[in-house]
Amino acid sequence: MLKIQEIREIIKLIDQSSIEKFTFESEGTKIKLEKGSSSAQVHPEQKNVESVQQTAPAVQAVKQEEPKQEKVDTTNNETSSNSPAAEVDPSLHKITSPMVGTFYQSSSPDAPAYVKKGDSVSPEKIVCIVEAMKLFNEIEAEVSGEIVEILVEDGQLVEYGQPLFLVKQN
Repeated sequence: MLKIQEIREIIKLIDQSSIEKFTFESEGTKIKLEKGSSSAQVHPEQKNVESVQQTAPAVQAVKQEEPKQEKVDTTNNETSSNSPAAEVDPSLHKITSPMVGTFYQSSSPDAPAYVKKGDSVSPEKIVCIVEAMKLFNEIEAEVSGEIVEILVEDGQLVEYGQPLFLVKQN
């Protein structure tokens, strides 16, 4: 199965190309992406089909709960809100959301948060979960360093490319 970072890279490459449709198959997993489509499908070894909503510049989607948000701004991957991320040290690494969904700091309401401000992280360390269409996607830090800031609240809706954490890299 592909990691979310690998899928994110595929989406970025498709967005930067003139390709309208893309299909990728590897080790029993099949991903189909279409510009202007509202979903990417993942087919693991003919068992069951899971549909994963990817709101990215390469795959534009309409959120049914909030009809006012119809498309992602392809010129800027940050949200247009007045978030502290716009005013921070440019040397800090931003851990961003790979999809539209709901941000969770822990695996369940009674479990401790994956990370807190001041915690050290490694590239494979899970820092949060983003839930999209009842699928819980574990988000990894991707870098080694220290969590300087948590930019979103537990249970908050997040957009594709929205900064979630700021990390001071080692």
